[in-house]
Formats: sequence, C-alpha cells, structure tokens
Amino acid sequence: MLLAIEQGNTNTLFAVHDGERWTAQWRAGTDSTRTADEYAVWLSQLLGMAGLALGAFDGCIISSVVPQSIFNLRNLARRYLHVEPLVIGENVDLGIPVRIDKPSEAGADRLVNAIGAHVVYDGPLIVIDSGTATTFDVIGADGGFEGGVIAPGINLSMEALHNAAAKLPRVAIQKPQRVVGTDTVGAMQSGVFWGYIALIEGLVARIKAERSEKLTVIATGGVASLFHGATLSIDHFDPDLTIRGMLEIWRRNRAAV
Repeated sequence: MLLAIEQGNTNTLFAVHDGERWTAQWRAGTDSTRTADEYAVWLSQLLGMAGLALGAFDGCIISSVVPQSIFNLRNLARRYLHVEPLVIGENVDLGIPVRIDKPSEAGADRLVNAIGAHVVYDGPLIVIDSGTATTFDVIGADGGFEGGVIAPGINLSMEALHNAAAKLPRVAIQKPQRVVGTDTVGAMQSGVFWGYIALIEGLVARIKAERSEKLTVIATGGVASLFHGATLSIDHFDPDLTIRGMLEIWRRNRAAV
C-alpha cells in the first residue's frame, strides 16, 4: 500500500493507493512548521476512520514545493510508516527529458503533472494547474517537459485585491451570471473569474500560435473545476493528474527505494 503526499504552497494532499486504485484522500493546510509527530496524530485519526493504520504502508512518495517541509514529511515516513520515502527531486528517475535552460528549477509539481498527463493523453499537451499559482506547461509528444508560463493564482489575485484596496471586501470566488457587475461584490467576482478565463484563453492561444502544432489542453488543480464549461480552450478536466503522475514515478523507481 502506498501513501502519496503532494504538498503545494496552500494545501497538502495525502492519498492512499492499495495497488489497484486510490482508496482515500485527505487535505490539510500547508504549514512548513508542522512536525512529523503532528502529521502522525492527524493522519492516524483519518486512517482509523478508513479502517487503516500507519503501519499498513509499504511505500511512500513525496512531492513538495515547500523545501523546509520535506524534513518533517520524510521523518513522518521513517518514524511512523517505517518506510524510506521516495522524494521527487532527490535522485529520482522521472523517465522524461526536461528541456529547459535550468532543469533544476522546474518545480516538482510541474514535472509530476507532465508525467501524469503523458501516461493518459496522446500528443503534445498544455497542462494548466490552478493553485496558489496558475501554471501553463508544455509537454512534448514524448512526455518531455518543455517549459511554460507561471501566473498568480485566482485566490492569490482575489486576496491581493482585498488587501491592497481598503474599500474592497473579501469575497468568495464563483462564476457570475453576467460579466458586468451591478454591485462591488459582483464586479470583483466578474473581474477575477472572467479575467482568469481570458487569461487561460489568451495564453493557450499564444502558446499554440508559438508552437505551431496541435496541442491538447488539460486542466487540473484545486480551483480548476470553477472553469468547467466556461471556456472551450480546455479539452479535459482531470483532478487526479498529479497523484497519477506520482504513482507512475513510484512504479518507475520503487526498486531503488
């Protein structure tokens, strides 16, 4: 049984794979100061509710964009799962070429997404991951990571708007029924939501024009579902893209653990 830990800047996902399918998933707010002991207490309670225990795992894979958290996540695996974790970015064979100027700068999450997309979808791809940042990554026909675009995430933009303007409230992100808002909240929601739709459509169009090839567009990430049905620029919504990539990396590397 495998425990996959996918840590972003905002949330950390813990997912359980039993060898055939994903059987459980939980999210916690990312906190770089959380210790291995604190993770163990929280995780053991959730595992117990699912009829599992910390000692049930024979493998663990970690993908994190928060370097200061890796020490505690590794200790969680060693002390409580009694396994040596596979940490993406630390002598892990991804099985794909990374074709950017400085391969070491590619985030673990972006590389994992590239693999998760390549094992399911044919041809060159654009992967849009909507999280703390919104990334647009180009994946070659052979699965190679070829670079991309990084923009502020939709939640980050909404929070910045609230913090920088004294009279603008903090509002929930949702799809407005109309573009032109008739009050402050509606105007803010429209600006952020439809602004991001325009960002997606504009960048996808520019990437396709620059590449001069047919690209399939896959959307994933915590807020990707907000855009479902709102634009024709996205071909597929795939919420399991990242953990699928982690599972594939584990399968390629487990003999070395």
